[in-house]
Amino acid sequence: MRDFRAVASAALIVVAACSAPAHNAAASEAAARPGDAIATAVAAPTRTPANVARDPYRHPTETLAFFGVKPGDTVVELWPGGGWYTEILAPLAKAGGGTLYVAAPWEKGLNRVKAKQESDAGTYGAVKLAEFPNGGTNPKVADGSADVVLTFRNVHNWRFDGADNTANAFKQIFAMLKPGGVLGVEEHRLPEAMDSALEEKSGYMKRSSVIAFAEAAGFKLVGESDINANPKDTHDYPGGVWTLPPSLREGDKDREKFLAIGESDRMTLKFVKPAS
Repeated sequence: MRDFRAVASAALIVVAACSAPAHNAAASEAAARPGDAIATAVAAPTRTPANVARDPYRHPTETLAFFGVKPGDTVVELWPGGGWYTEILAPLAKAGGGTLYVAAPWEKGLNRVKAKQESDAGTYGAVKLAEFPNGGTNPKVADGSADVVLTFRNVHNWRFDGADNTANAFKQIFAMLKPGGVLGVEEHRLPEAMDSALEEKSGYMKRSSVIAFAEAAGFKLVGESDINANPKDTHDYPGGVWTLPPSLREGDKDREKFLAIGESDRMTLKFVKPAS
């Protein structure tokens, strides 16, 4: 009589031997062509149609490629909000065998990403949650663990809480990155000639201010791009950057005018944590 346990064990070994290399090959292929992998993630059918409609303003494929994001990286997305970029970064990490953290104030700042996890565990179940800035009690991104940290239109939020809190945010980002790791910043741009006091209420930040905070934490600026620039933006709305889409704070007042301007003028800055 045959030992069916032995037969079953042998079958499992064969399945594992066949499936694991296929998965590894897919991850290796994604890692070899990160640009293709990013484009595939941007085209993911799991993305929200309303978010896809913002692609012409936010240029996600070009932006992530500029920051050098690779599918197998450990990536930290700070203050993800509704998860606009999470919808791209999660399938990118899944396809390439990478790890995605989303980090925000605990835990209200993570609730919308948690809702995505509950509704689509297949896409978002592996996303790790952490507190940022971290107060020492809740889960954090371990020091020296991240290849890339990304923040999209958030530095002004930290600035609203004061210069010291902004400095602390950059200090914590510096700590979580590996030596040689990248910090990618996209932020609403305030022209250098305009009053710096506007940074505290308008939602816009000066390039020089962002660079100063980053360099004070130890970062080095290694690149910048006009991928997300918008010369139509006049930066001078009484209601701040939220006057423009997608917020359209003024409602129907001058709606067509603001829609014609489009989303805000944004700087796109790439920093590196020095390797030594």
